[in-house]
Amino acid sequence: MSAARLSPEEIDRLARKRASAKLGWFVHAAVYVLVNLGLFAMSRYGFGHRPWSVYPVLGWGLGLALHGVAVFVLGGAGPMRERLVRQEHERLLRQQDRAQGR
Repeated sequence: MSAARLSPEEIDRLARKRASAKLGWFVHAAVYVLVNLGLFAMSRYGFGHRPWSVYPVLGWGLGLALHGVAVFVLGGAGPMRERLVRQEHERLLRQQDRAQGR
């Protein structure tokens, strides 16, 4: 099966979508660092005598890592995702046509 050739508009849309996903990961990473620095400070200098901040760092870090894999490695999940999007698009068009009595 060969990939369909994308129009310039489709390429632009896909590029914007992927750039937004990457930007979203960078925002996620920045929030992760800032929040966990605050939690570390509270753990070290405030609440409790044990380093409890390691638990949110590990848990949230796993989520951040999986988010990174989805964005940078899988890049939108490839042909399977595109096929599902196309099927959903066609389903919505059929529903709209039925609602308009076509």
